[in-house]
Amino acid sequence: MTAQDIRICFIGDSFVNGTGDETYLGWTGLLCAAAAKAGDISLTSYNLGIRRNTSTDILHRWEQECSLRLPEFCEGHIVLSCGINDMVVEGGHTRVPPVVSCKNVQQILQLASLKYKTIMVGPAPVWDDELNGRIKYISSAYAKIAEENGIPFIEIFSHLIADQEYLQQSKSNDGYHPASQGYAKLANIIAASTLWCFYYSLCCISTESLLLNRLQSSLHNHLSQ
Repeated sequence: MTAQDIRICFIGDSFVNGTGDETYLGWTGLLCAAAAKAGDISLTSYNLGIRRNTSTDILHRWEQECSLRLPEFCEGHIVLSCGINDMVVEGGHTRVPPVVSCKNVQQILQLASLKYKTIMVGPAPVWDDELNGRIKYISSAYAKIAEENGIPFIEIFSHLIADQEYLQQSKSNDGYHPASQGYAKLANIIAASTLWCFYYSLCCISTESLLLNRLQSSLHNHLSQ
């Protein structure tokens, strides 16, 4: 039996990139490892996360980058995740106005869904209460846009804003990004979502042990080098 050829582009910011993860897997790597083990698929993953990228930056680059990696003969998927950088205040105002940020995301989702199976993962909280207020707002706005356009949206913020272990790890790192354990938490939230399972055309599986085993193995390999 020939494995299903699935190619997936994770497009977004430093959280997509996995910045701060000493295992260099991030939530995208952990999820792909779990998905590959869960079904008879041939999975090719492209991490297109760029540090400090806003929704405006992503809007300008996503289509060219993804079209080069997702040929017509494969089953192409896009996972979009952004928003934190948009809400960072520089020079007295957010880097991207919320209205513009929403328009950017709407345009990306609408165009991407015409050609690819598309999903959005909401932004995570950071160690900054003021910024978190804006992240919470833009996450809710993105969720509404996704719903209006029939795009699956996996909300992250509410799951982690009360998780002191996650927030403390972000604080200890750089105030924004977690380390490996934090990314594993993020990956487990996504993996547990029925939207994520539906996206891969797989039945719900217990992915937590897969993700943690993968993380522990990577940490062991990393520390033994």
